[in-house]
Amino acid sequence: MLTEIFPFRFELDTIAIAGASLWSLALYLAFSPVSEWVTKQLDRWFNFAERSLYTSQSEFEKTRKARESQNAFYASLFSIIPFLVFGALCNWGLEVSLGQSWAISTGILACIGSGIYELGRRDGQSSD
Repeated sequence: MLTEIFPFRFELDTIAIAGASLWSLALYLAFSPVSEWVTKQLDRWFNFAERSLYTSQSEFEKTRKARESQNAFYASLFSIIPFLVFGALCNWGLEVSLGQSWAISTGILACIGSGIYELGRRDGQSSD
């Protein structure tokens, strides 16, 4: 399908994409306080940057609630990017040292372990 659109051919390494995605999910779950902090900082920055686009205070206040919710959505989407980068680096490091199958296998184990850790962390927070 893509070869019909583009006049050239390019290859995607699906194993590397899967490994990087697994590792980024594991890191996102394991470092959830960091991901929440990144999301909050991006949301603050988006709100600050958008404020400079308005010249009148009344126009800014009129659409404030909708823009802030849209900025929160964009911040949650963009907060994934640092974890994708570090996940790709983790996958690449394991792929170079141990091989492709080990990178995927340890990525699955890291996802399971970080998911269990996150469940325990949230349970501990709710019982406090």
